[in-house]
Amino acid sequence: MTAVRPEVVAFDVNETLLDLGPVRAALVELGQPADLLPSVFSRTLLTGFAAATAGTWCRFRDAFDAALAQTTDLDAGRRAQVAGAFAELSPHPDVEPALRRLVGAGVRVVTLTHGSPGVAEAALDRGGIAPLVERSLSSEAIRAWKPAREVYLWAAGVCDVEPGRLALVAAHGWDVHGALRAGLTAAWFPRAERSYPAVYDPAAIVAGDLAGAVEALLALPAP
Repeated sequence: MTAVRPEVVAFDVNETLLDLGPVRAALVELGQPADLLPSVFSRTLLTGFAAATAGTWCRFRDAFDAALAQTTDLDAGRRAQVAGAFAELSPHPDVEPALRRLVGAGVRVVTLTHGSPGVAEAALDRGGIAPLVERSLSSEAIRAWKPAREVYLWAAGVCDVEPGRLALVAAHGWDVHGALRAGLTAAWFPRAERSYPAVYDPAAIVAGDLAGAVEALLALPAP
């Protein structure tokens, strides 16, 4: 399928749009290593993915708590303190100009996460860019985790567009792969990941940064 200019662009939230620095700081404040967060975040995803693959489901917050319990000696109260730092996240500096570029070009913008409802909205408000985002979608509403195909198709339905007119932008290769398998256009750029995994379906766009991903989407041919 040939990629075309999207009518709607959905952005992954954690890491792609939002800086997880406050969560890292909360861990350090409780005596944990400064480099612990990537392994906790990866184990959170593993927990959620495994539950979904096995035919069950859990909330992102519960998966994060389980990951903390497996990797630290923090008690339940201190783990809740770390999880609470998700409410303090803010957008990366490159997010506002990227969203403004899309909106200025007449493209609708949404967020799509399997994270806790309200996190994206609060962070967008904190960054002063909430008016640029049409809606924030959490797949908790359908008890599913990305990269399940149903999440991307559900998002397309909510946005009232065909899957091929919805694009996903994410800094996670597994997310891009899931979107591609659901028939979306998908763009990857690096944050924590250094390269797009060769074992996945080729992304429609692999860009050097967020701005490049947005410009490449806008340069796609009209349908």
